[in-house]
Amino acid sequence: MKRSLRPRISRPSYAAMAGMDEDEDVSSTPVAGPSTKRISVYDEEDDSGSDFAPEKHAVLSQGEQEDNEDEAMNDPEADEGDDDDFELSNKRPQIRVEPTVKPKVKQKSLTKASRTEAPKLVNSGPSIPRGAKRQMYVLPAPSVHHRHRAVPLYSRMGRVERLASRPSLFKPYDVIMSNNFTQNPKVTDRINRAWGYNVGCGPLWELVEDRGWYKEAIESIPDMDREEYRRPVVYQNIGVKSGWEILSQEHAASYLPTDITMTEDGNLKPPPPVSCLFGPIEEQVQLNFKMFQTHKISDLMPESLGYVFNAGAPVWGLDWCPVHPSNRPARSFKQYLAVAPFPTRSYSPEIGVRVQRPSNACIQIWTLSSAELQENGTESPSGKFDQAQIKCEMVLCIEGGPAHELKWCPLPAHDIRSDSKRPRKLGLIAGTFEDGSLSIYAVPDPADIIPENHHSLEPVCVKLPEPLLRIELEETSCWTFDWANSELIAIGTTNGIIAVYDIGPSLKSINSADNPMITDLIPTHYITVHQSAIRALAWIRAPPCWGSGLPRTDGDPTVLASGGYDGMECMTDIREGHGSVMNRTRDVINAMAFSPFGGGPVTIDHENIVKAYSASPSMLGRGHTLLEPQGPVWSVSASDYHPQLAVGSADGSCMTTNSLRSTRRGGSVPFFVHKIYQMDYSRNSGLFRMLEQFLPQETQDRPAAVRVKTNEAPKSNVVGTGAWPSQVGVHRVTWNSTNGLAAASLLASATASGLCRVDELWGRWIKGKIPYTSVEHIRMELAEDMNVMDVDSDDSAASL
Repeated sequence: MKRSLRPRISRPSYAAMAGMDEDEDVSSTPVAGPSTKRISVYDEEDDSGSDFAPEKHAVLSQGEQEDNEDEAMNDPEADEGDDDDFELSNKRPQIRVEPTVKPKVKQKSLTKASRTEAPKLVNSGPSIPRGAKRQMYVLPAPSVHHRHRAVPLYSRMGRVERLASRPSLFKPYDVIMSNNFTQNPKVTDRINRAWGYNVGCGPLWELVEDRGWYKEAIESIPDMDREEYRRPVVYQNIGVKSGWEILSQEHAASYLPTDITMTEDGNLKPPPPVSCLFGPIEEQVQLNFKMFQTHKISDLMPESLGYVFNAGAPVWGLDWCPVHPSNRPARSFKQYLAVAPFPTRSYSPEIGVRVQRPSNACIQIWTLSSAELQENGTESPSGKFDQAQIKCEMVLCIEGGPAHELKWCPLPAHDIRSDSKRPRKLGLIAGTFEDGSLSIYAVPDPADIIPENHHSLEPVCVKLPEPLLRIELEETSCWTFDWANSELIAIGTTNGIIAVYDIGPSLKSINSADNPMITDLIPTHYITVHQSAIRALAWIRAPPCWGSGLPRTDGDPTVLASGGYDGMECMTDIREGHGSVMNRTRDVINAMAFSPFGGGPVTIDHENIVKAYSASPSMLGRGHTLLEPQGPVWSVSASDYHPQLAVGSADGSCMTTNSLRSTRRGGSVPFFVHKIYQMDYSRNSGLFRMLEQFLPQETQDRPAAVRVKTNEAPKSNVVGTGAWPSQVGVHRVTWNSTNGLAAASLLASATASGLCRVDELWGRWIKGKIPYTSVEHIRMELAEDMNVMDVDSDDSAASL
């Protein structure tokens, strides 16, 4: 008996199931088979973002399709996936269902190639839904296209200082009052575009400006736009706490980094010297760095402007001390750098495990000054960085354990040089220490405590008494923190809680050097944000707004960005009492920094990608890739003076890149990543090697997408094995963001070997040409510039 086939049952189409009207020329009887509606993917990237722009036609001509395909083939940024920052559940394309005519030809079978092919708009006939582009999101951007440049978080009134000529680090420099970057939309657009033409490893001195904001700024005076009023001196009521004492080298040995072995008498050995190779790869010279020893790199490699010194052990705390402009000439423009090493090279703290006090540790104060100081203390005419000297002038001996993080008060807190009291205060420094606390110390000025018979090449060791303020939480330990300004501070704890403290009233109440330590502070906010320890924290330093929408410049910032060991990156408005997930990763979030030029936090994503996220309401949560190091990222640093980003990673690399990359597709300006140096280590010989003078590399985004387009095997870009010894990691990088425009090019970095480095990095214009012909035109300082209509093209702006 012949087998009969099962009768075919009519089934509704997908369009009918969605409740959408059928086309008139389609039969009213639903039949099985492909939908009679054509589903096209709505590409948000091609949308103008304007409510008044005409809608683009869904059906394109053959020529238009070819033009789009050619643009995609020639555009390395088209499929880079810059905005891959949401959860997987949110990565759904927006679809638009449009009526089409009934198909006249038989549908082709759905092959594997067609299922994975990127979506394209066809001329006619039914189509099937295909995979969406990675950069599509359901979150709309109604007023700002997501490929636009960074959006300022608030519009600042007034003018800003800019450099009149290339500055010398140890000499006074001339400034000109100019239009700030939010003077008007034209100035904002021109300055942001001009920054994109920087192809150097550091900032452009012509464009550096202070974009930092602090509520302590003095307003309503004629010169309110100058740095001395925008960053005033704070806490002049606080002096160095009484009870400090100078220790001899023998008594200070237990506070300094030591070797892991001891002498036969049971005494601590000093750490062994660090042997490292420097110079060109074919002519490297081995140098042995003892603790506190320094070396100028230009002696072996004239092209490098940097200094290397040995702190004695792995360094996790590193920060520049702010000095007020009125006090810099009296100090001969000396720069102060705080360095916090671990007790030994093999020291490994445990998260959330406190040590019992006293636990001896130290904070080293290094100085960078001109080596051309005459005997009478006046400065010689040069004042160049390559003729400077760096040395450790003072070691602060403390008993709270080694520091996990170290930051000076962001505003100057030193005593004026003409003050008669001794010792004068250099500033206020805060840190999270292994005893589980956040402590704030008043640091004495090294010039006031060095004995007359002290050897100039050795640091003076000072034992500090109890700190001015100590914050301890019974149920957890303090792990990371960040200053919002001189009064508000946020702490990330080891149990995922963010605690915010208003320390201003307590510190202002100190009226004598014998004031008891402050320990009874209660947090103003105590918010559970993460499921595990918080490793990175940064304030979004933008003022809150009044009900009218105007910025409240006398208020405290209210938004925090944080990352933890749970792989979560969150933004928290402390007024709401809970955190909002910005991104989820599979990695530990070790670094978080706020960039006023990028308008949001800079942190890491999957596979060690460094990304900048926007905090602007119109682009909230949108991110774009800046660079991809070859190893896990330990630290990122953004500056208040320029958009150059510094990154330190576990593979021993210290890199910089321009965060204001050009957004024009197929533009003539490359997107460079500069490797300042890279550490290497031989496990057999115990010898380090510092490599530098690398050629800049252009970021290769999404090589998989390029392979799909070209049908060619991707070129190998592997430069390492993916595993590195722990001794080569670059733990901390920090720009000098507190000492004026001339010092904006100083980058300090610290490694796991104990070697630290200070570099002066300035950028350069591509082809040596300034966009818009001059800086005056960029900032629209001339009257004729206000009536010029800018053309929306980076190439036309630069005339390169």
